[in-house]
Amino acid sequence: MFDHLKNKFPIENHKWERYKGYFHKLEVPAKTVLLKEGEVSGRMFFIEKGCIRCWFNKDGKDLTLQFFLEGGMVASIESFRKKIPSPITIETIEPSILWYADKKDIDTILNEVMEIPEIREKFIDNIFERTFDYIKHFVSFIKDTPEQRYHNLLKENPQIIKRIPQHYIASFLGITSVHLSRIKNKILK
Repeated sequence: MFDHLKNKFPIENHKWERYKGYFHKLEVPAKTVLLKEGEVSGRMFFIEKGCIRCWFNKDGKDLTLQFFLEGGMVASIESFRKKIPSPITIETIEPSILWYADKKDIDTILNEVMEIPEIREKFIDNIFERTFDYIKHFVSFIKDTPEQRYHNLLKENPQIIKRIPQHYIASFLGITSVHLSRIKNKILK
């Protein structure tokens, strides 16, 4: 896990050794809620193995906003950064091996590494990637049909189609499971 982060953010070895102590391993089953909508986020999670989804409740129905797989880092960024209630719930989909660090430790790391231009740029790029994903998904809901959204998901993230239960994919696409089945049957023909 740390090798992946180390490759992504090249920091001196002695600092990495110190930073490793800030991270705690967590093994959890599927359907484990890591953060509930309305709570203030105090941890950032890194996925060694497994899959996580972010979702929110709308009139008693959960709507999936984003999926994260191995190598991803997850937090309710707005809540984590501003100490405000989270607009989303973060939950595992599969049994997962995670590493987490508390906000105070992440803040310590960020304060130290933000002085290094290369690291600062990579970190900012990483945050913007998530924002770009949100914008792309939002725009897709405005301009694309559900079938086009499914085709985009197939093309851009085929591993999600293979690993994620269909009802979560349907929620992510903004359709019912029945509608998703119709789309998949149409594609197969």
